Amino acid sequence: MPESLHWLAGHEQARRAAGVRRELRPREADNALLDLASNDYLGLSRDPRVVAGAEAALRTWGAGSTGSRLVTGSTRAHHDLEDDLAAFTGTEAGLVFSSGYTANLAAVTALSGPGTLVVSDAGSHASLVDACRLSRARVQVTAHNDVEQVRAALATRTEERAIVVCDSVSSVDGDLAPLRELHAVCREHRAVLVVDEAHGIGVRGAGGRGLAAEQGVAGEPDVVLTMTLSKSLGSQGGAVLGAAPVVAHLIDNARTFIFDTGLNPAAVGAAAAALAVLRAEPERAARVMVRAGQLAAAAGVPVPTSAVVSVVLGEPAVAYAAAQRCRELGLHVGCFRPPSVPAGTSRLRLTARATLSEDDVDLVRSVLDQVLTSVVPA
Repeated sequence: MPESLHWLAGHEQARRAAGVRRELRPREADNALLDLASNDYLGLSRDPRVVAGAEAALRTWGAGSTGSRLVTGSTRAHHDLEDDLAAFTGTEAGLVFSSGYTANLAAVTALSGPGTLVVSDAGSHASLVDACRLSRARVQVTAHNDVEQVRAALATRTEERAIVVCDSVSSVDGDLAPLRELHAVCREHRAVLVVDEAHGIGVRGAGGRGLAAEQGVAGEPDVVLTMTLSKSLGSQGGAVLGAAPVVAHLIDNARTFIFDTGLNPAAVGAAAAALAVLRAEPERAARVMVRAGQLAAAAGVPVPTSAVVSVVLGEPAVAYAAAQRCRELGLHVGCFRPPSVPAGTSRLRLTARATLSEDDVDLVRSVLDQVLTSVVPA
């Protein structure tokens, strides 16, 4: 190891001592574990109709989009998907990106900049946090879902422009943002509300149209939605949805749109097919919530308001041991440790899926009953 990188060894040792060292664990195609760790909420990633959509797009357009969206990377399929996503969420226009991460970077950075205040919820996803850091705006972080702190930040600002950013559904706790109240505060103080619907689409709202639609703010001209195609839609990619002038501004100014290769056609085809399935089978969203309630009951935690069931265990070593024991018993669950969550709140993160069977739920009950009584200290 060259001297310039000697510090890496100390860094690794410190992470191991704290119980937060991460490792990649390749998933095999014939994996026998029951999956409660993925974000495939609707169970569409392997749905034959979704796979067929990817195959058709692959044969029509090839393996890659061949360039940035502004050069050769915009196919007719990209534009059709954007129109479908906008219509589904009740917004005027949409713009597809290579990931939900780049969509969030685009929305926040292109709508802010010097002379802007960005008010960010303390529970915002890392992509929104990074977007705030890159925005070149003044950033003020407010307590999670605290509308009054947002009001105070906007009321005392000196900047001409302001945006408020948050997740509609927390990726860690699964709780819901008060979008109606936040929008009212934004409207009162001439601010734009940017909402990440990554964990809301496919789960909340009528037929899975998202929390913004459920709370009546989708389609408002001063509300911008972002989303990923890699969770409920079982594919890959992201999108920004909002008023047509906002989308036009992003095309001209969002660096993660201008300088990034367009989303590959297979992912576009899969997402479009998944959206068609959700339209045809809106009951899938309701089934997610039923299964989430059953998982919460099995874990002995309160009834959730989303697909995310969070089981807080405390220290990283305890959460990691519990997750490993679950694997040994046939169950794959998420294990969240710092810095993904605050110190002392390491947890198992279980995600509900519409396609879970009653037998699957029985297995979860059996495994959690063993793990939470043997691994977790009293």
